Amino acid sequence: MAVTIRDVARESGVHVSTVSRAFSAAHMVNAVTRTRVMAAAERLGYRPNRAARALSTQRTANLGVIVADIANPFFPPLIKAAQAQARERDYHVFVADTDERARVEEELIRSMAKQVDGALLVASRLSGRVIAELGRDVPFVVVNRRVKGLPCVLMDVASGTRQAVDHLVALGHRDIAVLTGPSASWTAQEIRGAAEESAARHGAALHPVGPNPPTEEGGFSAAAEVASGPATAVLAYNDLVALGLIRGAEALGLSVPGDLSVVGVDNTHIARHCRPTLTTVDMPVVAAGRGGIDLLLHRVTTGEDPGTVTLDTRLVVRESTAPPSSGASART
Repeated sequence: MAVTIRDVARESGVHVSTVSRAFSAAHMVNAVTRTRVMAAAERLGYRPNRAARALSTQRTANLGVIVADIANPFFPPLIKAAQAQARERDYHVFVADTDERARVEEELIRSMAKQVDGALLVASRLSGRVIAELGRDVPFVVVNRRVKGLPCVLMDVASGTRQAVDHLVALGHRDIAVLTGPSASWTAQEIRGAAEESAARHGAALHPVGPNPPTEEGGFSAAAEVASGPATAVLAYNDLVALGLIRGAEALGLSVPGDLSVVGVDNTHIARHCRPTLTTVDMPVVAAGRGGIDLLLHRVTTGEDPGTVTLDTRLVVRESTAPPSSGASART
């Protein structure tokens, strides 16, 4: 005969309702008790009936994770962390890619709303008004975007930007270009605002270039404008843009960091493996993925707004930054 929830309750020495909560609302069960219940379920080979649970709880045990561009190496570690955290709570994750297009994002959310209990919106390109409107149909947690009235997980890229500018100024750079990202990007706005504040504090000149596509091609295309200007250092919107800029600068006969220092944002795997290795702002994507799922499930299971969580960032210094050379200064 099939193992039932009552068998698991008897085996673990708890009430049937406790077993049910251990699978459907783990935050409501003591960690020791939940471990005992899960161990008993594993021994007995028990698997909860998702269809029956969905009928009784009006929940699907599915969550959505919607990202701007799954090909960008920033997103996969976040997705994997979110998936692992959801799995620990016996939820499944549907992943959707918006290809950096707001209209596609809105369509995905509307089509996904009936299939999931809630969704993480990661680096959303929608307006705050549209996000709030869609939030009436499905609970959201927003990652790397501040939306009034919605729980958020924010990676403090402004702090990392200030560290980057401080580092460049300490090396002797006084003209710094900022390769901005998409105009609808919260991260791009945070980077530019923090860079302007930090440059002004140091008496350095800031030269915005963009907006740019958040891709390697976007950085490559911006290289000519950077090379024709006075900047001896560049802060790029992300690691992909930084990598493209380095390739573009090299194609124009400039060396990094000899003629141009370059800083990225994200600390993706490409920052460690490109040549020169990339100085970059480390973004805590794993913590953001796990934390986003925790906030989302709190909202789904309690109906309460869990508020905003802000995660620290840090500058990782590698080979792509150095003091300005006489050749670099001569370009000004």
